[in-house]
Amino acid sequence: MKLKKFLAVVAISATTAILSVWGYGKYMQTQYAGTQEPGKLPVNYAGFFGNNNSAGPVDFTAAATSATPAVVHIKTRTKAKQVSNNLPKRSNPFGDFFGGDDLFGDLFGNSGPRMIPEQRASGSGVIISEDGYIVTNNHVVDGADEINITLPNKKSYKATVVGTDPSSDLAVIKIDAKGLPYLVYGNSDESKLGQWVLAIGYPLNLDVTVTAGIISAKSRSININERQSKTPVESFIQTDAAVNPGNSGGALINTNGELIGINSAIASPTGSYAGYSYAIPVNIVKKIVNDIIKFGTVQRAFIGVSYPIEGLSDEEKKSQGIKEGDGVYITDVPEGGAAKAAGIQKGDFITKINGAPVTSGPELQEQIARYKPGDKINITVKRDGKENVFAVTLKNKAGNTDVVKTSSVLDKFGAELIDLDKKTAAANEIAGGVVIKKINPNGLIGKKTKIQEGFVITSVNNIPIKNLEDLKEALKGVNGGTIYFDGIYPGYTDSYRYPIHLDEE
Repeated sequence: MKLKKFLAVVAISATTAILSVWGYGKYMQTQYAGTQEPGKLPVNYAGFFGNNNSAGPVDFTAAATSATPAVVHIKTRTKAKQVSNNLPKRSNPFGDFFGGDDLFGDLFGNSGPRMIPEQRASGSGVIISEDGYIVTNNHVVDGADEINITLPNKKSYKATVVGTDPSSDLAVIKIDAKGLPYLVYGNSDESKLGQWVLAIGYPLNLDVTVTAGIISAKSRSININERQSKTPVESFIQTDAAVNPGNSGGALINTNGELIGINSAIASPTGSYAGYSYAIPVNIVKKIVNDIIKFGTVQRAFIGVSYPIEGLSDEEKKSQGIKEGDGVYITDVPEGGAAKAAGIQKGDFITKINGAPVTSGPELQEQIARYKPGDKINITVKRDGKENVFAVTLKNKAGNTDVVKTSSVLDKFGAELIDLDKKTAAANEIAGGVVIKKINPNGLIGKKTKIQEGFVITSVNNIPIKNLEDLKEALKGVNGGTIYFDGIYPGYTDSYRYPIHLDEE
């Protein structure tokens, strides 16, 4: 009996001890919620320790030494321009006393043409071939009348524009030289968060400058390319390497000295570096550069779907009855597009492009930007919780797979243009102009404006136009944005303004 009592006491004591320890552990969990249990690792650290992943010292000297000779200083000059004053003419109250309105014209909005002074700017560029092809930002060379290139060895060259792409903010220019150093392409898909990178360029008009930082985000969209295109392509690499005005068009390289991006923008409340800079991934750059060199213009492919760039909020998903799902939610699949032909539907979630995962609009843009019309890709979509793979043949903006040929803005207008004769100019009290004699209904003027045949163009974007040569000069280098035509119909006193949105062609 004594033994049984003893064993019972031991059992009760052991049970009480175990329950006490268990209860105390539960109590401590409530007191220190979110703390980590020693010796236990979450799943995201699987394979990290014990695989020689310790971060040792990083030496940037080899990469910087290899890359800096291939990053150039770009200086641009835009000639002074005479622009017309389109303010409505107002009566001068002193006209009766001083014999007309001319004397006090400037005070009352009746001043004549004025001058925009010569403008100079600078940026950076990256040599990508030994025979002088250079990639930079579109906004660095846009509208420039003269482009000068200075290499780190102080040699200077005149450059010509090969082609530009406002949508991605890229441009290719060329200098006449041989045997140049150039940067080798890396693979931006392999770049990782926390990876060391170097930004190389000519900030604030300084000589070639190298700064270091890490990749702090990928596939970023900051809506900055909307300034120059209505069809922006943005999937930036975000870094904290110091980048300032003048770095635009310069190189973002990895520690192997490989080009992984073209620096394009900064996020700043002041216009100078404040923490974040943005580079166009080199895998997009390669494709666009090759298109420009080969075709003169970008061969941009389209899936033919609509989706919210920023994604949908939880409230929007709830209001539309959308179930939670990974990928990019498709809000519309227009008729005639590649997606419609392949069987993709509104309400699908695109999760992969040729096996590469996509979780946001910018990631989807980045993947599609690598292909051209006519390319066949596999698109994985999630529908009703199940994944389906669709074979899609990409199309161009016109809805076919033809190669898009480069053409001047004048060609795109689709109109027969002639110089205004002196007699008509004198009768309408104008210095000259360009007559739109005939309009092709399939051209930009016919499709996008209400201009009638016989309209006389007297200024373009406030630049006075007296003849066709003036018109060609005013439109030189223009390939995006909005053009404003001002002019008259002979015999009528009113003047008219017509906008043409080039990015909506």
